[in-house]
Amino acid sequence: MEKYGLLGYPLKHTMSPPIHKRLFELDGNTSAEYEVCELPPEELEGKAAYLNSLNGYNITIPYKVDIIKYLDGLDESAKRYNSVNCVVRRDGRNIGYNTDCYGFLRSLEAAGGRLDGKVLQIGCGGVGRMMAIEAALHGADLTIVSLPEFIGGAQAAAKEALALVPGAKIKVITHEEISGEFDTLVNASPVGMFPKVDECPVTEDVVKSCKFVFEVIYNPDVTRLMEIAEKNGIKAVGGMAMLVWQAAVAHEIWCGVSYRDKDIEKIIEDMKKEMKK
Repeated sequence: MEKYGLLGYPLKHTMSPPIHKRLFELDGNTSAEYEVCELPPEELEGKAAYLNSLNGYNITIPYKVDIIKYLDGLDESAKRYNSVNCVVRRDGRNIGYNTDCYGFLRSLEAAGGRLDGKVLQIGCGGVGRMMAIEAALHGADLTIVSLPEFIGGAQAAAKEALALVPGAKIKVITHEEISGEFDTLVNASPVGMFPKVDECPVTEDVVKSCKFVFEVIYNPDVTRLMEIAEKNGIKAVGGMAMLVWQAAVAHEIWCGVSYRDKDIEKIIEDMKKEMKK
C-alpha cells in the first residue's frame, strides 16, 4: 500500500485530505493512504526519517525551508525559491519540489489568464514573491503594488526576479501610484480573506482597468475583489483553483499521472462546497 502525507503546524483547517482523496480516486489508486502530520517544530528532527519513508508527502507552513536539510536533492522549482512543498521518494532518494509555482501557472492557464502582458500584482509576501518571479520568467511587464511598510520586501523580490531575468520589466509602486490598464490583476495579499470578507485590495476603478483577475484567497470562494470583477464583466478565478492544481501537480510527480482540466474543475467546485460545511 502506498503512503503519503502532509507535514505542517497547525493543520486544523487543512483542505489537503479531501483534495488528495479525490485525486487518488482519479488516479485509480483507491487504496493509497494520506495522513496528516501536525508536528510542533521541536519534533521535526525525530520525525524526518519516518516522513522520508513515505512514497511522498506535502509540506506547508512552517516547514517549507526547514525540511530541505533532510532531503537528498531538489528540483529546479525548489532551488529557485529555496522552498519545498512536495517530496517524492524515488529510487531510494527523497527529492523536493515546489508545486506552488506550478499550481499558480496551471490554474491561471486553465482559466484563460496570461502572464505575458501587463500584470498588476497586489502584495509581495511569501506567495507573492513566487508569483512575481514567475511573472518575470513568463515575460510580464510587471507592476508590484505594496503598502509603504512592506515596500522593502517587494523591492527585494523585484531584484531577485531581475537577477533571474535580466532586462525584465518590473516596477514597485504604492497604491496611490496605480495608473493605466492591465491584462491581468493578481491579488497576492490577504485583503478580503475570511473573516474580513468585505475588504478589497484595490478600488473598483482599478479592477475595471484590468481584463482578468487572479485571486490567491480561497476563503471565501468568491471574494469582494472577484464580485467587483464579475459585476463588470471581467473574468475572475479564486484561490481554490490554485490549491487544487498544486495538489494535482504533486500527484503528477508522485504517480506519473495527468489530468483533464474538466476533472480538476469538478474537484475545485466540490472543494468550495466542502469548505463551507
